[in-house]
Amino acid sequence: MARFARHLLLLAGICTAAAPALADDMRDALLQAYQTNPTLDAARASQRATDETVPIARAAGLPSLSGVVSYTEFLKKSANNFTSPDRNFDAQANLSVPIYSGGAVRNSLLAAETRVEAGQADLRGSESGLFSQVVAAYMDVILGEAVVGLNRSNVEVLSVNVQATTDRFTIGDLTRTDVAQSQSRLATAKSDLRTAQSNLIGSRERYVQVVGKAPVDLEPPPPLPGLPGAPEEAVQIALDSNPDLIAARTRSKASGYDVRTAGAARLPKVSVFTGADYTDYLGTLGGSSGAAGAFSQRQTTAQAGIRATIPIFQGGLPAAQRRQAQARENAAMEQEIAAERAVIAQVRTSFASWQAAGEIIGSSQTAVDAATLSLEGVRAENSVGNRTILDILNAEQELLQARTRLVTARRNAYVAGFSLLAAMGKAEARDLGLDGGVLYDPQTNYARVRRSWSDWSSDPPPTAKATRTVDIPAQNGSIQGK
Repeated sequence: MARFARHLLLLAGICTAAAPALADDMRDALLQAYQTNPTLDAARASQRATDETVPIARAAGLPSLSGVVSYTEFLKKSANNFTSPDRNFDAQANLSVPIYSGGAVRNSLLAAETRVEAGQADLRGSESGLFSQVVAAYMDVILGEAVVGLNRSNVEVLSVNVQATTDRFTIGDLTRTDVAQSQSRLATAKSDLRTAQSNLIGSRERYVQVVGKAPVDLEPPPPLPGLPGAPEEAVQIALDSNPDLIAARTRSKASGYDVRTAGAARLPKVSVFTGADYTDYLGTLGGSSGAAGAFSQRQTTAQAGIRATIPIFQGGLPAAQRRQAQARENAAMEQEIAAERAVIAQVRTSFASWQAAGEIIGSSQTAVDAATLSLEGVRAENSVGNRTILDILNAEQELLQARTRLVTARRNAYVAGFSLLAAMGKAEARDLGLDGGVLYDPQTNYARVRRSWSDWSSDPPPTAKATRTVDIPAQNGSIQGK
């Protein structure tokens, strides 16, 4: 992949952190999507939310300090109580420090940290998935433009054929049937051209959706070095590097910590506590008997101790929660195997598609060369009366189909090759040379918040970072030269 990065750099040059004005080559398109795609930005925000589960889990094991302040007016007092106050002010402060929780805090924290790792792997998968979409959209535009060009050339050739056939019919050299055949093929070619233009519009709009820019003069993509030589090699790399599989394995591990957390509900919990209480009767203790001066109007108390909570019977709740966690761990294990199966199938399928497309390119090129020679021969033979107009039309159609298959096979080979790299876990930003100070590192935010303990720390109000495409004009099916 380092070679792939060098190819991209050679095509695009050294980029700055700012998005390029136009996405003219593959690297620009990838970088533009990496910086401005809303799906990827949403995945990053979701990962930042996952990061916060770690300080949330850690908070359960930290000291808690609370205060209570109250002011009370006694509106009605007992007739036999001559010393009760008319009002009082009370302030309390309580500090509690957990000492032992049966492992609940520790395992909950481990589960949260492990799920952060899984989320970071998911984010890698989101990057890789987005890049696969960009590559497919990029190649679809190139394919669409090539097909439009081929069909447009076909219409031009058939238009000349119709004119030539009509002229020869006028002098009696051909029949009306020959003219009708040429006109029919021209009408069909115009229909095919319109279909190709419609498909090109769809490809360009898809490019706008994924990349965030309209495609302009897309250059041929760089080669894809680093592709494996055998499916077994690709599978082995994928088993070690595929982000989806890594995320599934990590979540399975986190589920094991959940089981231990649930089991801790059956164990004792120990905490140290202390508190202080200040009461001020505001000169009203002693009632209206005039004895207020005989009583202290303020009092302060303090206490400290150790509190042990020993569960004896909870109606089967802890056991049910632990069994539930075990079932979820079992589900995570099965999901890990399912992810492994999916990755293996994806790698093998992509490898087969890439190889088949490469072979199709060779056979299609042979077909193009043969069809070109065939058309030249048919035209030459028609000039001496050995071939009909229909033979020329059929030869032209075969050449068009061969050229279309060739450009389609080239597109399919590139997309399949990139999909194979993505399935192997080798098609992420760090692999594609998207440097220049723009790479998003999820570890930066995690390191910032993982040990946060302040109740008042906060981030700025969120704002959308992705670019909108509403101002990009609707795409058309035209190509250069028309």
